Amino acid sequence: MAVSFVTLFQWRLNSVLLQQENEILLGVKDQILSLVSKLDEVGSFLGDPFFWTLHARETAKSFLTLSKPELGKKEKEQMVSLIRKLDEVTGVSGDVERIWASYKTWVSEIRGTLREADDYVDDFIVKVYGQTEQDQKESTAEFGSEIENIKSRVSEIMNRSPQLGFSPNLEEDIKKLLRSKFDEGTPLVSCMLSYMNLPYDLKLSLLFCCAFRRVYRKTKADLVRVLVAAGLVQEKSGELREDKAHENLERLVDLGMLEEEVSNWDSYSVPSPYYEFSLSVMNADDFFISTANSDSMIISPMARHVSILEVANTITSMNNLQHSLFVSAKGGLSKASSDCLRTVLHNAKFLRVLDLENTLLKSLPDEIAKLVHLRYLGVTGSNLNELPESIGNLRNLQTLDISWSEREIELSNGVLNLAQLRHLKMCQSTNDGEVRVLQGISRLRNLQTLEGIYAGGGIAKELGIMTQLRSLEVRCVSDDHADELYVSIMKLTRLQKLSLSVETVNESYDSSSSLEYENSILPCLESFSPPPLLQTLELEGRLIELPLWLGSMENLTQLHMCYCHLSENPTTIMQFLPNLKYLRMFNAYKGRRMDKEFFRVGGFPKLEYLYISSDNLVEWTEIEEGALPCLKQLSIFYCMELMLLPEGLQHVTTLRILDMWNVHEDLIRRLSPNGGPENYKIKHIPLVKYLGDMSHGFWGR
Repeated sequence: MAVSFVTLFQWRLNSVLLQQENEILLGVKDQILSLVSKLDEVGSFLGDPFFWTLHARETAKSFLTLSKPELGKKEKEQMVSLIRKLDEVTGVSGDVERIWASYKTWVSEIRGTLREADDYVDDFIVKVYGQTEQDQKESTAEFGSEIENIKSRVSEIMNRSPQLGFSPNLEEDIKKLLRSKFDEGTPLVSCMLSYMNLPYDLKLSLLFCCAFRRVYRKTKADLVRVLVAAGLVQEKSGELREDKAHENLERLVDLGMLEEEVSNWDSYSVPSPYYEFSLSVMNADDFFISTANSDSMIISPMARHVSILEVANTITSMNNLQHSLFVSAKGGLSKASSDCLRTVLHNAKFLRVLDLENTLLKSLPDEIAKLVHLRYLGVTGSNLNELPESIGNLRNLQTLDISWSEREIELSNGVLNLAQLRHLKMCQSTNDGEVRVLQGISRLRNLQTLEGIYAGGGIAKELGIMTQLRSLEVRCVSDDHADELYVSIMKLTRLQKLSLSVETVNESYDSSSSLEYENSILPCLESFSPPPLLQTLELEGRLIELPLWLGSMENLTQLHMCYCHLSENPTTIMQFLPNLKYLRMFNAYKGRRMDKEFFRVGGFPKLEYLYISSDNLVEWTEIEEGALPCLKQLSIFYCMELMLLPEGLQHVTTLRILDMWNVHEDLIRRLSPNGGPENYKIKHIPLVKYLGDMSHGFWGR
């Protein structure tokens, strides 16, 4: 991790030069590039093979301490053996503790210097904003002098770097050690060494994934936005940092260090032992402090990122916090916690990421408007009913997430001043969840994500100008603006995700029908043509028939159909989508029977996740043998009339998870591993989960 903070500061300097608003810095470009070059020397020194062995040794020791209660005898012996062999290969085993202590002291000094330098860069950017041309020239000259001073201090610290008396062949000796000493018989050690050899950007991404525990899980898209806002993704000209962050996370999945969450495919979890290795690094380096209770917690002054989960009483004071603060409350913040939060924010002038979840705040603390470096602001699960005009002060804000407000919320004109805003997520618990935005929303030229909006009142036409959008969620779609909305959407050629939900029609209860949304029809879809790059489509509302254009969406990977209440089999079109990976049908089909025509051989060639919920479904008779060749997870939710799972399910050998929530008790009895006559259909599935009235002690695995 020592190399990482040097690299992050280099990224910061390069990012400053790339930003158009900082063209005034071109006069000191040479000084900045010279400092970057000097930092290359520091990074090379910190990346020396000797320090690699020391860091691997410290990680192994920290891991042993952290995981000692859970480790078996064999695993403990593996880690102890690794530490001994790392000492042997360095040839200075008797002095390791002294050298490690000397190294940590030196690293702490260089780290503190770069931290101060990072703060100085932030201060300078704030200072020159709005200055006259003459004042900017004077401030820039002063900044150039300070950059030279920082370079001199770094050079002086490098001259006092620890002396490394080791063999010049150490790097080759380490490679031989890794090739010859560790194999399939020592999987724990192999995992740790794979972790140690991760590129720094991947390791930083993995650490952030570990910081969000199961009760505070980030979606994939939200995690990408946090990584970008926290500065953990290198900025390159002509490249979207969101794409690079997503690529890093997918690389971790390919390496087996990240997994799609079992209970929620749209988020990640970190499997063991990588989770424990990451915690070891987080604890040792104070990179990311994560705790489930803040009452007695002591936060290191060097901590850059802090996560406080399940806040109950108070939030620990943190002086000069950088760069991220995540707070998740249990049903709202107490007055004491709210007061502590204001104090923390008052002292956190360099904060870049602030995420407040389930705090039930009724208004934004005034201190937030002064956080001019803030790039990510999440206030989800609140009682906000408005955003203040002062939010327009957050000129660097990239993400604003005000989802799931308990009250009807209004946006202020200040939002339209957020020129750097890239992601605007909104949703409220009232009406159809829509938020009415101000005319002029198209002024936000950098916006990539716009979710939860109402498109009436002229907004539908404005959307057609926002051709940079990649994700759009429109709620409360109705006849009065649908045509104009669809015309605009067809112009959004970069759009990758689209969600449309209908305006609900409130009519008197009809005892002859139990179908929710039955009278709320998504209008005019026949004339719609989806943008070519669309990967995710969500339709919520009744459909008279499935639109034919759906079958031509070759890039579609996710399809969500909610309350569509189709009379005919919807899979006749969907099964030919070549890249569909996830299909969610929540009351999408109102028939009482599904037979083998729904899932035939050759259909759904890449489908991995299938979610079915139906108030009407009584029979699911058969799946053809050879159908659903890639299915990993089958979820049956709220199918209270369904009595049998289909014959042929036993032939879906790729299935790893069967998840059943609130289904008929007779179905569960038939599937029971304790003599259930239908158990043969599911006994090949490694994980079977059931939640309902009979869940207590019923399921055997």
